Amino acid sequence: MGFFLTLVLLVVTLGVAWRYLGSYMAAVFDGRVHFLGFVERPIYRLLGTRPEQEQTWKRYAGALIIFSAVSLAITYAILRWQGSLPLNPQHLGAVGSALSFNTAVSFVTNTNWQNYGGETTMSYFSQMGALTVQQFVTPAVGIAAAMVLVRGLSRKSFSTVGNFWVDVTRCMFYVLLPIAFVTGIVFVADGAVETLAGTATIHDVLNGVTQTIARGPIGFMESIKQLGTNGGGFLNANSATPFENPTGFTNFLSIFLLLCIPFALTYTFGKMVGSVRHGAALLAAMVLLFGVWVGFTSAAEHHNNPAVAIAGVHSTVGNMEGKEVRFGDTSTALFGVASTQTSTGSANGAYDSFTPVGGMGLLTGMMIGEVTPGGTGSGLYTMLVYAIIAVFIGGLMIGRTPEYLGKKIQAREVKLAGLAALIMPITVLIVTAVAVSVAAGRAGPLAGLSPHGFTEILYGLTSQGNNNGSAFGGLTGNTPFYNVIGAITMLLGRFAIMIPCLALGGALAEKNVVPESLGTFRTDNGMFVGLVVGVILIIGGLTFFPAISLGPVVEQLSQLKVF
Repeated sequence: MGFFLTLVLLVVTLGVAWRYLGSYMAAVFDGRVHFLGFVERPIYRLLGTRPEQEQTWKRYAGALIIFSAVSLAITYAILRWQGSLPLNPQHLGAVGSALSFNTAVSFVTNTNWQNYGGETTMSYFSQMGALTVQQFVTPAVGIAAAMVLVRGLSRKSFSTVGNFWVDVTRCMFYVLLPIAFVTGIVFVADGAVETLAGTATIHDVLNGVTQTIARGPIGFMESIKQLGTNGGGFLNANSATPFENPTGFTNFLSIFLLLCIPFALTYTFGKMVGSVRHGAALLAAMVLLFGVWVGFTSAAEHHNNPAVAIAGVHSTVGNMEGKEVRFGDTSTALFGVASTQTSTGSANGAYDSFTPVGGMGLLTGMMIGEVTPGGTGSGLYTMLVYAIIAVFIGGLMIGRTPEYLGKKIQAREVKLAGLAALIMPITVLIVTAVAVSVAAGRAGPLAGLSPHGFTEILYGLTSQGNNNGSAFGGLTGNTPFYNVIGAITMLLGRFAIMIPCLALGGALAEKNVVPESLGTFRTDNGMFVGLVVGVILIIGGLTFFPAISLGPVVEQLSQLKVF
């Protein structure tokens, strides 16, 4: 389908999902949906908890950390013992210790960064029993964390913020599993591969060659890969291969899946705090930035790649290097922007082959905090952090104590919001400085030798610091240096932001609501939307503009072409 028709259909379907999926999720997390109670109750008995047994933010955070640590240990153990476990028709051995650690951290943090080729490294058991399980669990953890901040803004004088075990259980069984199951059937019906039969061997008698074709349980992994904003694919080529993404329809479905929950959560927020207008204000900020990024990235990819044009090759269909002909230049750009602005990281083309400006669109989409709309849960709680900072700035402008949804935003809340907003850029810039300063960090055929090489390092660490998982292909990531520093970056990018957000939710829940007055700063109108957008751009611009100037900007200018 054409690019503009794709955009129209995407807006319509996401609008429906925003209204109805958002309302449904509000009912789920308010405890008003019980049709799977027979599944929930045994799980709660096993965990020794009950839905009415709520936790303080500290106990909630403790449960989240313990659960994530256990998940990391189990995932690491499966990868290390892979050679002795069943469902291994490829007869693959144990995954190396450094790579196992990086991969376990990657999937537990919802990053799905892959320093390996899935079809040549992971057995079917590892793909299903370790990686796909985490693709269900980690988005549920992110949404649960967002619910803490939402409850903090909706409750009055509460010491509790919910129950972690109940939130994760309900999210998986009422939201993720049903949608992933239905869309998984669609992927398989449209041609995505789903089998346990092992690889297929093809003998070419005429040419005298033999080809081994990787197969596996791919189709259903594809649905949760996109829905949970995970991005980690069964195959190394990810969504560029027809085994994962066979048709234009599955390409459209992929884009819809990775955007639907993050956008719909703004309606969930509005319903739970009792003001859909406030949810719509956050949605407007997300859509505005997302639309701008889609516009200039698609425009960049609709022109020739400057490096290719200099070589005397001119295309009439845009920059098609590294792209699937069945998707085209602008649809690939749309997929890339949606993927990098939702912490998904899946790819239906080679991002390293984008034009410098097009690649900058993907990179800067992550640098502004992945809030447009961001990952499942992580996008909402990070956007609320920016909203609170915007409220604080707005309060200073009118000379009164800032308030958001009737909650006074005081020193404690501003400090927590500031910490949550700045930890990602600080982490990314520090680890990038370390990587370009040591020989082990300048790995790969291009890294460290040119502006594009610097961009590859910056992109890789920005991707991991934002729990995204996409990459430029020139960086050699499977080294002890990048496996370790990448794992540390992913852990900080996930939990060093999530914990302050949980604390912020707890602090807000304890506050009472201040009645509105004539001096109250409105937080549900166009002015507030503009202020939030400005805060996002200023924080991202001030922290990352020097690094961007050394990478894609220099690369574009050096080729003496604007597009």
